[in-house]
Amino acid sequence: MAKPDPALLDPARYPHARDVATRYADLDPNRHVNNIAMAALFEDSRARLVHELDSGWIGSLAVMIVNFTIDYLGQAHYPAPLTLHSAVIAVGRTSMTLLQLARQEGRAVAIATTVVVLTDGERPVPIPDHWRPAMAALELRS
Repeated sequence: MAKPDPALLDPARYPHARDVATRYADLDPNRHVNNIAMAALFEDSRARLVHELDSGWIGSLAVMIVNFTIDYLGQAHYPAPLTLHSAVIAVGRTSMTLLQLARQEGRAVAIATTVVVLTDGERPVPIPDHWRPAMAALELRS
C-alpha cells in the first residue's frame, strides 16, 4: 500500500465529523478494533451523512456502493472513541465519491474511499438538484 498524501490526514480539511464509541465486541484476538468493525463504523458514518444530505430518507431511491476501499494506517484500540471525518471529493451525474478519515487519540488509524451511486433499484438515476448545494458544502477543504 502506498502511503496516503499527508494532506489527506489533516482533519481540518474534512467538513463533517462524527465521534463514535468503540465496543469490546469490535476487538480481534490481538486486542485491536478488527477490520470488519472498522468497515462497519465507516458504513454507519457514511449512511448518516447521506441521510443528512436529504434531510430525511430518499424515498424509493437506493444508494448503491460500487467501490469501497480502506487503507489501515495504525491500530485502533478499545475503549477510546474514534472520530470519523468525511468529505465529498467528486460528484458526477449519478454518483459521488466520499473520503473518510478515522482518527483515535490524535492519530490517523484508517482512511476510506467510497463511490456511491444513486439508483431506482435497477439503474443509476441523477443526483437530486437539492442535494448539490449540501454536497458542495461537504467538499474536501484546501
